[in-house]
Amino acid sequence: MSAAPGTAAAFATALRGREPLVGYWCVLDAPVATERLARLGYDYIALDAQHGLIGYAGVLASLTAIDTRGSTAVGLVRVEANDPSPIGKALDAGAAGVIVPLIDTARDAADAVAAVRYPPLGRRSYGPMRSGLRIGPNPADAHRQTVVLAMIETAEGLANVEEICATEGLDGVYIGPSDLRIALGGATSTDPAVAAEFEAALETVRKTAAAAGIAAGIHNPDGASAAKRLAEGFTFATVACDLVHLEQAAAGHLTAARAVGEAR
Repeated sequence: MSAAPGTAAAFATALRGREPLVGYWCVLDAPVATERLARLGYDYIALDAQHGLIGYAGVLASLTAIDTRGSTAVGLVRVEANDPSPIGKALDAGAAGVIVPLIDTARDAADAVAAVRYPPLGRRSYGPMRSGLRIGPNPADAHRQTVVLAMIETAEGLANVEEICATEGLDGVYIGPSDLRIALGGATSTDPAVAAEFEAALETVRKTAAAAGIAAGIHNPDGASAAKRLAEGFTFATVACDLVHLEQAAAGHLTAARAVGEAR
């Protein structure tokens, strides 16, 4: 990110400018751990309020933790639904943007944008709470500094991706690879049998977003995968996630610790 890291304004400018950005995904309600992650150099930390184990109080606490001294990141929230209430609450808590799931049509995308913008541009209810301190109390500040990202993760969303990307006010699209792979006929979220169809779908979304001049992001299981997708032309990539990496690290240490005893 070319501007000062950790500010909503800098992040919004970079994302809308299609600069490469790398983020991390959190599903655990663990603000202290999230605070440490936010200091590592990531451009954003995404809090999963849809499938994650984080309620509203946890979202608020984690957004506050992300914004502490030394952070390089801003906080995004994947909201639980394309609805003005959870979208507004996430933004009021100080999120720099929302990731909105299950966007199937241009109408869905327009509804998501409207939930993020105050009248006359949208229908967000005014009550900025913490965001009034973090982003600013004025609607113009919020419009300039907060972003809205639409998830492409269904067969219908993929079929309508051109119209979705053309939605006025939409800042980017974000691929949910697990749901998209299943939507393409995969038996599981990682089914290799639909690899060709999956890669073709990613190319379609990426090129369509580029043609529309908006950001294109994707969720990834690790840093190497994120680097690969950025090299392909995606403009932001998320590395997932705290719970999985905690398990992987713990398992690796357990294996190493037991190796000595097994070698005797």
